[in-house]
Amino acid sequence: MKHPWIRWSLPLLLAAAGATLFSIWIYDYLTFQVAPRLPGADNRPAASVTADSGPEKGTLEIFDGKPSAITGSWPTFRGADYDAISKEKTPLMNQFPPEGPNQLWQVQLGEGYAGPVIWKGRVYLIDYDMAKLADSVRCFSFDDGKEIWRYSYPVKVKRNHGMSRTVPAVAEGFVVTIGPKCHVVCLNAETGQLIWSIDLVKEYGTTEPLWYAGQCPRIENGKAIIVPAGSAMMIAVDCATGKIVWKADNPDKWNMTHCSILPMEFAGKRMFVYPASGGVVGIDAQTGQTLWKTDQWKLKTNVPTPVDVRDGKIFLSGGYNQGSAMLQMTKDGEVIVPKILFKLNPSVFGADQQTPIFYQGYIYGVRSDKQFVCMDLTGKILWNSGVTNKYGLGPYIVADGKIIVLNDDGLLSLIEAKPDKYSLLAEVRVLQGHDCWGPLALVGGRLIVRDLTTMSCIDLSLKVL
Repeated sequence: MKHPWIRWSLPLLLAAAGATLFSIWIYDYLTFQVAPRLPGADNRPAASVTADSGPEKGTLEIFDGKPSAITGSWPTFRGADYDAISKEKTPLMNQFPPEGPNQLWQVQLGEGYAGPVIWKGRVYLIDYDMAKLADSVRCFSFDDGKEIWRYSYPVKVKRNHGMSRTVPAVAEGFVVTIGPKCHVVCLNAETGQLIWSIDLVKEYGTTEPLWYAGQCPRIENGKAIIVPAGSAMMIAVDCATGKIVWKADNPDKWNMTHCSILPMEFAGKRMFVYPASGGVVGIDAQTGQTLWKTDQWKLKTNVPTPVDVRDGKIFLSGGYNQGSAMLQMTKDGEVIVPKILFKLNPSVFGADQQTPIFYQGYIYGVRSDKQFVCMDLTGKILWNSGVTNKYGLGPYIVADGKIIVLNDDGLLSLIEAKPDKYSLLAEVRVLQGHDCWGPLALVGGRLIVRDLTTMSCIDLSLKVL
């Protein structure tokens, strides 16, 4: 005969176990659905690439979208001048109507944080197609978001803090992209036809960065400028032919980071500056010769791109409690000498993800406590947005004298770009998703924003009020 306590305790135990399993399931479900994706939180190794993958195995699809007649361009990461400042004269809203700005179109994307560029009425984006296990370079109409063409090539990528996260470069009829697993592709910007491709891992021994590639390519004078940081630190590739014009050496075996190249001039030299894993290097833009390098700034996780603050000064910032620094270049005869002028504690300033903006003599950016700040060139904080106005890891640009900033959850804010005080002009939610981290693009008062899986075009021009 069973002991009496078994008869009543067993159902209770089973019920308790069921409740525990349900609570675990619902917690995991809700966490997956709504919790913010912290960098590295879902870091999992990607599947190996097979011989049947890569850009040369790609296919081109043609759709019925048509280019817009709207002129103007935002042709690369951080815009035409690589400073995240719009030079257009289109007046923008200072306040939003009650219903918010007009949404012109919206398209669904694969998971990621890749930002768009705009050129000749077209919008370009590198996306990831989970169903087909393929990188997809996509071209949309700036008018209505209808797709014009798509070039896809098979690459097995698993979710690793999202998939796509780079911004294309488009110029002179070429569009160049870098995929999550370091595939560089150059296409005809109008037709989508493949011109050439490079597998940086295979051809240069590139070490794929944590969370996949975050470097955005650059096109200058008909050449794509790329950082393999393997057997070569930097390369210039002729866009028309795929021929390597020059290669910069990498004797220290520094690796690729998530930073992008900063083009700048100093002492009559055009150079490309790049913070690699072991330090910062300046490469001659004409010859590929190393002009200078320093190991005084090397970070475990390097994401924001350097900022040219003029007169040979470069502002460097790093997130995740790594602070920031001001580097000064000087001339010693014919030699360029880099020196760190000062470093700032992360509590003063350090940018986790987005690159700060140098505007009218001041640095604007979001520091590690998620507050927006304005800082002078000595490292003095002039204002902060306060603990009630935080902006997360979202992107920002300057246009029409205003800072346009998008927070993690799709709240769009307009802030006066002035050093005297923090002045919030307006805010409205324009996206309903989360992880709204993709860099912004603005042409003719039309702003393109994205969250994890959606890209939207909204009209900020003053005429709609």
